[in-house]
Amino acid sequence: MKGYLHLEDGSVYTGEIEHGSSQDISGEIVFFTGMTGYQEVLTDPSFKNQIVVFTYPLIGNYGINSNDVESLQPHVKAVVMYECTDQYSHYEAKHSLKEYLQKWNIPIIHHIDTRSVVKKIRHQGSMAATISKEIKKEEQPSTIYEDGVFEVTSSSIETYGEGEKHIVLIDFGYKKSILTSLVNRGCKVTTIPLSMMNKVVELDPDGVVLSNGPGNPEMLKSYFSQIKQIVSSYPTLGICLGHQLISLSFGAKTKKLLFGHRGANQPVLDTKTKKVFMTSQNHSYVVIGESLKQTDLITRFYNINDDSIEGLSHATLPILTAQFHPEAHPGPTDSEWIFDEFLDLVAVAKGDILYA
Repeated sequence: MKGYLHLEDGSVYTGEIEHGSSQDISGEIVFFTGMTGYQEVLTDPSFKNQIVVFTYPLIGNYGINSNDVESLQPHVKAVVMYECTDQYSHYEAKHSLKEYLQKWNIPIIHHIDTRSVVKKIRHQGSMAATISKEIKKEEQPSTIYEDGVFEVTSSSIETYGEGEKHIVLIDFGYKKSILTSLVNRGCKVTTIPLSMMNKVVELDPDGVVLSNGPGNPEMLKSYFSQIKQIVSSYPTLGICLGHQLISLSFGAKTKKLLFGHRGANQPVLDTKTKKVFMTSQNHSYVVIGESLKQTDLITRFYNINDDSIEGLSHATLPILTAQFHPEAHPGPTDSEWIFDEFLDLVAVAKGDILYA
């Protein structure tokens, strides 16, 4: 069936719609540059309510399996592709990409000139978009959802693993791979919803992780003082949104990038080791460097491409943050050591080792 992608600037692209709602679908349109990893992207809660353009021209050729999901369901609003294949080949695959998205009633619009769409986003920035079965030249999309974190956080406290180190993972929309990375390193991990952060003291953890999540970090302003109190009391790792929230809680500021970082090939410099490594990223907002001068936070990581801040440490407290995804699903595994460095901070605090 013929469908239309309407952008906020008035542009209209014609393609073909596969299944989904009979009503128009609206949200912020963003693009992902990875050649693979579409299953992890679809199920990453950080993509909540966004329309995702895949830049690689053929998506779906290894199907959908049972292992590579980052949450129990996809969170994207819709998917834009040049071509979505029905045929797939992989020994673990159970369904085609089309079958999977149809199950969750998420529309695909394909045979779209994705190169043109991405060039427009890169030039004008992420913008509102609408997918419709009718052409609407006089109606320009205006809806962007920035508060998806409240939709993806969990509703109850859960515990995983049986390790000696007890880590609390504050859930702003965490990816399964973050939890798995900690459990595989011998941790007992307790996940708690953002609304239950007051339970951290009762749980008496050895360390705390603030997870990734969708939207504008300023939407969580009412939690900043509580976050600062928590991260000032325990060894802490902040990932993506968690990194931004730690920064804001100490008085720094954030801003929205023109089109964000979404892909599996972002080069990052570690100022401590002077080494560059490749990272997987998915975010629109970044910490403003100038705003760190009034805090005790120190820039640890930089993005090589645009010099944006990719992570922080604290002058006196055992705090480490990463704007990128050290769990690396999808993406390179170059930065998985971030978890090891965090657990060293935990071990020092416990007295298991003398220094990290």
